[in-house]
Amino acid sequence: MNEIPLYEIFIRLTAALIAGGAIGFERERDSQPAGLRTHMILALGAALVTILSITMGARYNSDPARLAAQVVSGIGFLGAGAILRFGFNVKGLTTASTLWTTAMIGLVIGYGFYLVAGFAVLIMLIVLTLVERFEKKFVRVNVIRTVVVEVQDREGILREVRKTMTKIADAIIVFNVQKSVKNKYMRLEIIARFNRSEKIEDLVEVITSINGVRSIKIE
Repeated sequence: MNEIPLYEIFIRLTAALIAGGAIGFERERDSQPAGLRTHMILALGAALVTILSITMGARYNSDPARLAAQVVSGIGFLGAGAILRFGFNVKGLTTASTLWTTAMIGLVIGYGFYLVAGFAVLIMLIVLTLVERFEKKFVRVNVIRTVVVEVQDREGILREVRKTMTKIADAIIVFNVQKSVKNKYMRLEIIARFNRSEKIEDLVEVITSINGVRSIKIE
């Protein structure tokens, strides 16, 4: 295996930056934890490792895939940092997968397979944009929300809140009650499944119309 010419190294690193930037730009627009710079640097680093592997393989007659294999197994820590949990909902799984795949694209560019890398970037952008729209419209119809309500401790308030939530939610998953005897108020934590088309403004309006509701928080 021959060493990569210097000009070819510069071309591959530039191509890795462009590929990572294309994916990172979409993630940045979606306000994800890992955005433009993260994806660009990730693709650049993966390409650098690949180029180094090839160079070392040519100079010392070693296996050029050893360093690249470490990128495949080691990139998981970065993806894990992009995953966030909000109650029953988990966000960042898509961004974590784009980080891993971006690293793989960087490896592919490092080996000089430009057409394969370009096609992979195109497929990823299609999945992140067009498929996401299809998913939101036809696949994901429900969303889980946590509703925290503070109410006055009066007779029948629990039954009234539960009845109201049953009407506006598809299903109630958790209904917790914390009662303060001293201050004469209760804190209700309700985790329920709602239709995605249900607007938060409508939820707030319906719940605050109940007599005795002091505050409401929806996540």
